[in-house]
Amino acid sequence: MKYEIIIFDADETLFDFKKSERDAFKNAMLEFNIEYDENYHLKIYQDINTLIWKEFEEGFITQEKLKIERFKRLSDKLKIDFDEYRFSKSYMKHLANGSFLYENSLNLVKKLHKDYKLAIVTNGLKNVQDNRIRKSIIAKYFDAIVISEEVKISKPNPKIFEYALKNMNHTDKSKVLMVGDSLTSDIQGGINFGIDTCWYNPSETQNVTGITPTYEISNLIALNDVLKI
Repeated sequence: MKYEIIIFDADETLFDFKKSERDAFKNAMLEFNIEYDENYHLKIYQDINTLIWKEFEEGFITQEKLKIERFKRLSDKLKIDFDEYRFSKSYMKHLANGSFLYENSLNLVKKLHKDYKLAIVTNGLKNVQDNRIRKSIIAKYFDAIVISEEVKISKPNPKIFEYALKNMNHTDKSKVLMVGDSLTSDIQGGINFGIDTCWYNPSETQNVTGITPTYEISNLIALNDVLKI
């Protein structure tokens, strides 16, 4: 086998984060007695959240500040006055309870576990990801689950991959494959670390970033074909 270790991203690769986010945001809004219109409010929040996580990837904001700042920006944008600290706490409470796997995730991971060592490396908040991922039904198949807030390193910093492999007592980068949906986080991170990468691109989005993965798949099951190469 060409590879011995497969590192997965978690959200939007194995886990349906958008569903978790949608439910958590709705519940937080209702908890704060805000008349909720998903088509309007959720889109605004997602735009804010996407931008602020990009700022985090680029080192312009800390994860600690990110937790609150995104809801301060939301309050300003909506012109609705609410306590962003309490809103953040409510949102993360609901988010931590939302662990939804994609349809093919469990079967794929169970199959791969027989022949490969598996890891998850996720840019996320410890209290949220600990509950959603470490307590999920697929957690037992992974030799390492690394959460960025917990280790104070995040993708695309190569040190987070180094940390994962050290935990797995593995040093041969040529035997490692990174699989994830984000070109700027997962794929760039894998490239920075010097390992092969597989871009999971279910929407078949055109890559205009200049970041070049080793492989590209639009269906998780197609990973099996990549591993036969």
